[in-house]
Amino acid sequence: MQRNYAYIRVSTKEQNLSRQLDAIKECGIEINERDIFIDKASGRDFNRPEYLMLKRSIRKGDLLVITSLDRLGRNKTEIMREWEWMINNGIDIMVLDMPILNTRKYGDGLDEIGELISNLVLQILTWLSQEELKNIKERQRMGIESAKKRGVKFGRPKIIPKNFEEVYHRWANGEITAVKAMELTGLKRNTFYNRVKEFKAKNIINN
Repeated sequence: MQRNYAYIRVSTKEQNLSRQLDAIKECGIEINERDIFIDKASGRDFNRPEYLMLKRSIRKGDLLVITSLDRLGRNKTEIMREWEWMINNGIDIMVLDMPILNTRKYGDGLDEIGELISNLVLQILTWLSQEELKNIKERQRMGIESAKKRGVKFGRPKIIPKNFEEVYHRWANGEITAVKAMELTGLKRNTFYNRVKEFKAKNIINN
């Protein structure tokens, strides 16, 4: 018996599923709730628990409904591979926001024109999806560089104990050993000497 499935994906747990769920329920295809698979994961690859479970469940003659191609994934090569897997296994795919990507409307087996159109549109959309991901990363990189120029610090905050200056002066004056200074500040050897170097440089600049 033919079954209809739906796949929904959001990138983070905080993102709302409502828009995709509403689109699936209003698409005119009857889909049982048990056959709606939802992942809260990145679209960079297809190693997602619900998607893998979907692939184990779906059979020849079944239909997979997704709201848009980027919900399936973000990587062009992997999207093409998954698309071909579905087609080769006799599974129809319907992309709601791109009606031309509906293999069922071409009947039993895609005719040459339908296959050509679907593959061409798929290639374009997957490329655009991948370019969008690159643009997002580029904007993030540029944002970080801009922030660094404004003096914004990234990474882990430096560990500077409150008693460091006092202990440093005692160590520098020969009152205590370096081992004792590390013990009093709670710093490891490399960290202690890094802070000493930074402290000296800061005092030279200030003086």
